[in-house]
Amino acid sequence: MVEKIDHIGIAVKDLNETLKIYTEILGLKSAGEETVAEQKVRVAFIPVGESEIELLESTEPDGTIAKFIEKNGEGIQHIALRVDNIEKTLEDLKARGVRLIDEKPRNGAGGARIAFIHPKATKGVLIELCERT
Repeated sequence: MVEKIDHIGIAVKDLNETLKIYTEILGLKSAGEETVAEQKVRVAFIPVGESEIELLESTEPDGTIAKFIEKNGEGIQHIALRVDNIEKTLEDLKARGVRLIDEKPRNGAGGARIAFIHPKATKGVLIELCERT
């Protein structure tokens, strides 16, 4: 079901400033930026080995990332796990009684199809399931 860690999502107030930490200080390279209007975020992916760091900046004050930062401050917001068949994975989890935020996949950054498991089902960790074609 799970192939690997796809990425770790980090909520940030200022994408450009935070990106400098990873590129200028750590010497990593950004794979580009993208706005996902549906989720009210601007993101940048930074490849690290076989996984990535995803920096997320809210584009709206009422966005999920803005609310997360208001409540928790900047920092790790979710861990994304790569799956090969997101529909089947969601069906299996639902059949096992796992609480989901998304029962159907939605479009995410980088052309991925994503869905979230509710953090109450995972001891407080927001887990994103991610399928890339």
